[in-house]
Amino acid sequence: MKHSVQEMFKLGIYAITPDIDNLNRLVHLVEGALSGGVRLFQYRNKVSSPIRKLIAAQRINEIILKAGGYLIINDDPQLVKLVNASGVHLGKNDQSLEAARDMLGPHKIIGVSCYDNLEMALDMQSRGADYVAFGAFFPSLSKASATPVSPCILQRAVKNGVHLPVVAIGGIKLDNAEELRSQGPCTFAVINGLFGAKNVAERANDWIRLYDDFR
Repeated sequence: MKHSVQEMFKLGIYAITPDIDNLNRLVHLVEGALSGGVRLFQYRNKVSSPIRKLIAAQRINEIILKAGGYLIINDDPQLVKLVNASGVHLGKNDQSLEAARDMLGPHKIIGVSCYDNLEMALDMQSRGADYVAFGAFFPSLSKASATPVSPCILQRAVKNGVHLPVVAIGGIKLDNAEELRSQGPCTFAVINGLFGAKNVAERANDWIRLYDDFR
């Protein structure tokens, strides 16, 4: 079943893969998350060579698609094209949204990190982004130097006309997610809060249940 972008971001959490170069380990983690109910993933890898990234992205995209899920790739529209992933996530040092759209066409998803910048989110929305992300909201193991963002930006986004799916990222765990959700609708992007668990499938299921409780 193919979902709209709005529907995709209501499937539960947005699982971002950790920086690991071991393909077998990566596959094991992704399969665990899938078995726990996760269907929306982002492949993020800052440590591997381009060829190893290609091999890994191809493999996990196949697994995720077979389970009815979606894979978005961090920072690399070209890799999206090579493996036919669902879309790309762009940060502040990546190519422009327009360049990514030109490369990927109208049907791929493009998400943009907006950090603590509501005006940027509104600008990206007007320029054709499919979702925007705010954060880091809490101390993050993956981005220790990230600028802290107040949860109230989620409420401000709704009040000021952001109608795209909103992703919250940065140090989000089961015990602090409610603080964010109380500010406005958002999808939780998690890395260590999911993949750092001893049993990823069980933790994924915990996240899905929590997310369902908020709806």
